[in-house]
Amino acid sequence: MPELTPAQVRSWRVRAQGLAGPRDGAGVVDAARRAGALQAQDAKACRLQVRARTSGLTAGDVDAACGAGDRSLVRTWLMRGTLHAVPAADVRWMTSLLGPRAAAAQRGRRLRLGLDEETCARALPALEKVLAGRPPMLRDDIVHGLGEFGLTLDPRSQAPAHLMLYAAATGLVCRGPETDSDKSTYVLREEWLDGVAGPDLSGTEALAALAERYVSAYGPSTDKDFAKWSGLPVGQARRGFEAAGEKLAEIAGPDGPLWVAAGTDAPRPPNPSVRLIGHFDPYLLGYHDRDLLLDPSFARLVATGGGFLTPCVLLDGEVVGVWRHERGDGGRLTVRVDPFRPPLDAVVARGIEAEVADLGRFLGVEADWDRA
Repeated sequence: MPELTPAQVRSWRVRAQGLAGPRDGAGVVDAARRAGALQAQDAKACRLQVRARTSGLTAGDVDAACGAGDRSLVRTWLMRGTLHAVPAADVRWMTSLLGPRAAAAQRGRRLRLGLDEETCARALPALEKVLAGRPPMLRDDIVHGLGEFGLTLDPRSQAPAHLMLYAAATGLVCRGPETDSDKSTYVLREEWLDGVAGPDLSGTEALAALAERYVSAYGPSTDKDFAKWSGLPVGQARRGFEAAGEKLAEIAGPDGPLWVAAGTDAPRPPNPSVRLIGHFDPYLLGYHDRDLLLDPSFARLVATGGGFLTPCVLLDGEVVGVWRHERGDGGRLTVRVDPFRPPLDAVVARGIEAEVADLGRFLGVEADWDRA
C-alpha cells in the first residue's frame, strides 16, 4: 500500500469511529465498542456520542442501556483514570488492567483529602456493607451510610468522589444509572454485573485486547497514540501492540509507520460527510496530538482549557467549526454554528441542517439552525 496522505489517514480514522459515511443500525453497546469507549464524565455529552455514531436511537435508549433493566453499558473509571462507558462484558478485564494505574495516579490527591491507606482500607468493607443488596445509591446517601460505620467524610469536599473512584479502580463499585436530574448513583460492581459473562483476560492478554480494541477504533495510529488514549506508559503500550501480533497490520503514514486492524482496507474517497459531535467526544481524545484532525491555528477554539472540549463540526473527519445550542420556549433547540473559515459551502450547510434535524429527533424536541 502506498504512503497515506494526511487526508486519507483522517478519512480512515473517522470511518473507524463511525462518524462518516452511511450510518448503520448499531445499538448503544455497538457504538461504545466502536468508539473504544465512550467518555462518560458528562451524561448529556455521552448520549450525544452515541447519536453521532448511530441511526434511529434516542437519548432514552442510551439511558436504558445503563439502567437496571438492561445493564449492557456500564460506567466506571478506566482510561486515563477518567469515567468511561463500556460494554458490560468488558468491565472486569478493563478494570483489572487499568484500575491499579488509575488508583496510583490519584494517591497524592487522596492523601491531601485525608484518604490515607488505612482509611481507604477501612472504607472498602464499609462501602460493601452500605451498598450490598440496595438499589443504586446517591453519593450523599453513601456518605451518610459510611458514617454509621465510623467513617466520616465531608460531603462538601472532594473526598467522597475520590473514595468512589478508588473503590471503582479496585473493582468494588461502578456507577449505576443517572437519576432523572442526571445525578450519579453507585452500585456494587459484582451485583450489577450478576449474570454478565465476559472474557477472562489479565496481564499480557488484556493488554493485547485493549491494543486491538484501540486500533480498531482509532487506527491508523501509533503506540504513542495508544499510550495517550489509555493512560499507559509508552513502553507498555508498545508491548500491547507487540502482543496483539497478527491482529494488527503496519502501513506507511505521512510521518512514519501507522497501525490498523488486520484485514481492513483503506476507505474509498467519500462523499462529503458532516457530523455534529458534542463535548469531550472520544474522536478528539484518541491521539498523541490532534494536528491531523484539527488545524492547530484553531485548536484554542476547541480545547478551551481545563480539559474542556467544545462541540465540533466534522467534515470528513476534519474539525471545521464549533457549535452550541440554546433552549427556547417549550424546550425548542436552536443550534448556532461558528465555522472556522466562513462562509460554509452548500454541501456542508445541508449536512449541518440534516444533523440538526437528527439532534432534535434524538432528544425528542423541535430543533432548528440559526444561520446568522
